[in-house]
Amino acid sequence: MSTANLTVRIDASVKCEAEKLFEDLGMSISTAFNIFLRQAVRAQAIPFTISRGITNRTTLAAMREAEQIANDPAIPSFSTRESLVASLEA
Repeated sequence: MSTANLTVRIDASVKCEAEKLFEDLGMSISTAFNIFLRQAVRAQAIPFTISRGITNRTTLAAMREAEQIANDPAIPSFSTRESLVASLEA
């Protein structure tokens, strides 16, 4: 397999943060970029997000709300699609 060089200009602080992130994930920037490109070619799209699992405030609020709904006996729950539809049609 032949290789080619690619030069990318990025902000120095972004590069530093990326190096730290990918080091935490056990890879170099070059490896991470190769993974991204291979997946993009396979998916014919920007295919995924690699993260450390940091959740933003909006997601945390949604998770809390979902937990409150799940634990509230006043809110009906449905085990099948049919029972949900029947409830909506009632």
